[in-house]
Amino acid sequence: MTEKQSYNTKSRQYILNYLKANINTTVSVGDILEYLRLNGISVNFTTVYRYLNKLTLEKKVIKFTGENGQKSLYQLVREQSSCEEHIHIQCVSCGKLIHLNCGFMDELRSHLKHSHDFDLKCHGSVLYGLCRECNKK
Repeated sequence: MTEKQSYNTKSRQYILNYLKANINTTVSVGDILEYLRLNGISVNFTTVYRYLNKLTLEKKVIKFTGENGQKSLYQLVREQSSCEEHIHIQCVSCGKLIHLNCGFMDELRSHLKHSHDFDLKCHGSVLYGLCRECNKK
């Protein structure tokens, strides 16, 4: 039993390290599995998926549905981030995720409330397009 706990702790630490190293983008379970494989850590899909779901429930990770509802993508939450209060934009070319943590969100929220009687819930929201760097290519 101790050996299994040690294994889980090691794999979880590798997953957290990967999420921290990729904090500006979203990653898939497949991305994490490839990283673990390259580091000699043998973990199955279900183990990674369950750990990501645990982190999501703890609000340490945000789960996004990929463009066109494809696969789930994950991103580590920054310590002082309030992702439930803003929309995200993601580059379809490089995967970079940008948090729209600006005055625009207050304007949008106010417009939706007053003009459409709609309360905006932003958790997991993503708009897709091309970032500045990919637009220059």
